[in-house]
Amino acid sequence: MQDCVFCKIVSGQIPSKKVYEDADFLIFENIAPNAKYHYLAILKEHFATLGEINDNQALMLGKLLKKIPTLKDILHLENGYRLIINQKGTNGNDANQEVPHLHIHILCGQKMGWNPA
Repeated sequence: MQDCVFCKIVSGQIPSKKVYEDADFLIFENIAPNAKYHYLAILKEHFATLGEINDNQALMLGKLLKKIPTLKDILHLENGYRLIINQKGTNGNDANQEVPHLHIHILCGQKMGWNPA
């Protein structure tokens, strides 16, 4: 998608601090971290929400979720981590998904409280 910030990161038009990359996934540092270590994990193929995911994208998302724990050393996951997916709704954005490209926040490196709202 031409105006998607994450698609521009995938294509190299916008620089990022990449931590992991393969043919299907990209994990990079969040520019506004909410934890000692805060990464964003994305599929390179663009889709905005879980509601529009096709079967192949669901398979790839499953592979990404399976891949994250195997990167424990480079992502600093040894003491645990939190994954967050924010989703824009059909009629609004109560969850505050800022970039309309499905992404997973990976937060770790510190003890985190729980404040879901």
